Amino acid sequence: MLSIKDLRVAFNTRRGLVEAVRGVHLELKKGEILGVVGESGSGKSVTSYALMKILDQGGKITQGDMVYSGIDLAAASEKDMGEIRGREISMIFQNPRAALNPIRKVGHQIEDVLCQHAQATRYTARAKAIEALEAVKIKDAEARYDAYPFELSGGMCQRIVIAIALACNPRILIADEPTTGLDITTQKAVMDLVQELIRERQMSAILITHDLGLATEYCDRISVMRNGEIVEEGAPLDLFTKPAHAYTKKLVKATPSLGRDLRDLLTDTDLPPLSPHQISDIPLMEVKNLKKTYQGKSGPVDAVKGISFDIYKGQTVGLVGESGCGKSTTSSMLVRLLDSTEGQILFEGKDLSEVAAKDFAKDPRRTDIQMVFQDATDSLNPRFTARQSIADPIRRLIGLKNRALGDRIEELADLVGLPRHLLDRFPHQLSGGQKARVGIARAISVNPKFLILDEPTAALDVSIQAIVLNLLADLRAKLGMSFLFVSHDLHVVRLLSDYIIVMRDGDIVEQGPCEEVMSSPKSDYTRELLGAAPTIAVAAPAA
Repeated sequence: MLSIKDLRVAFNTRRGLVEAVRGVHLELKKGEILGVVGESGSGKSVTSYALMKILDQGGKITQGDMVYSGIDLAAASEKDMGEIRGREISMIFQNPRAALNPIRKVGHQIEDVLCQHAQATRYTARAKAIEALEAVKIKDAEARYDAYPFELSGGMCQRIVIAIALACNPRILIADEPTTGLDITTQKAVMDLVQELIRERQMSAILITHDLGLATEYCDRISVMRNGEIVEEGAPLDLFTKPAHAYTKKLVKATPSLGRDLRDLLTDTDLPPLSPHQISDIPLMEVKNLKKTYQGKSGPVDAVKGISFDIYKGQTVGLVGESGCGKSTTSSMLVRLLDSTEGQILFEGKDLSEVAAKDFAKDPRRTDIQMVFQDATDSLNPRFTARQSIADPIRRLIGLKNRALGDRIEELADLVGLPRHLLDRFPHQLSGGQKARVGIARAISVNPKFLILDEPTAALDVSIQAIVLNLLADLRAKLGMSFLFVSHDLHVVRLLSDYIIVMRDGDIVEQGPCEEVMSSPKSDYTRELLGAAPTIAVAAPAA
């Protein structure tokens, strides 16, 4: 179906020509799902953009052959590529909300593709667009036709993007990180749907991902990319149980799975074992009958329905569940960014909910409760250097200045493993892992007793995730903090948590010691979450 040989792609930058793809060879067979895995910056997406010939203005294909069903794509004109894109080769982009036009109804966006490739007329376009929505199993497709992207959930937007990609029955589908940001059950539903449609329509597909578990579960063959090159290729089971290349071994080792602890994820075997963290028998925070109700179009909506739990000093509590279950609303109430409707939040015996969220910034307890936000990029001021971001809460809440402030910033950089020379860089000049470290340094800068971690590793590569998780565990032991770790990745939650709370539809369906809940779940919903989590088969340790 598709053959790529010796592909090279370069970008013009202020420092000269930078080669992003270096002699890539790939072949895609009919009916095959090929996985391309590797960390951010490895060249996965650039390879797919080159194939579709949608590179940024500064990018250009400098060498190589790309042949699809006898058509030389490298030599194809823009007019020819306009016919091929969407009708022959289609793409699901990484961020569905960014891929959709926010001010146009989703049905009209599907019609655009159908009309562009003469698959419908203005008289038949609506019916065919609704058919496309039904094909991706969207309930009440006629009503959804008139919806705008902002009215739909992330999983629903992802289905719309898939409907657009498949509307013209292409022969090849490229899926670029199609489940990033989706919760674990929505991820499984989306990937099962994509796989089913590919098999039904006898298409071929390229799945680009950094999630090895996802690639193992859905791909027939996998190519591993690093620094713009394919370093290893093979069947998933062979590749991950007997990896030959050092980079593949590193990726497999860094992927969380059953039977591993945090230190097992790291390639540096000389690290000391994790320091034990002490859990007090005194509750730091007691949440009692906490409730949050919003006024919806058709009446009140209970986002959180009277939940209760305790967090002890030195303890890490994992909070898991699907998108919309109430995790983020609960976190926002605990960190006092949002007022509760009912209930108590007792922190060291005193009720925080007596102070309005808008006034809590001036409360002396503000320094005791801090948060590491999900998106490290969006949570940092783009006009602040790393130094300024870390300094901001110290200046506002503690009042340190001059030399004392500078010393504290450098101490924090050392503590989170951020090289000091990076302190004067802006967010766009830092990698994802470095930005995550800045966010953590900022959160712990005022010596909090309680830290809420909202999906702190969701957008990170597995090797960076392993480093950040170990960093958090070390900080917990050194500083004696308590964590609320919010995530939908159960394997990651298990590594860091002592206790786990499972939420669904604003309520707690199960809670208890982490290993007990993970190994013997009592709730059907918990079993469903565990069953939906993709995992990889790894080689047994040497005797």
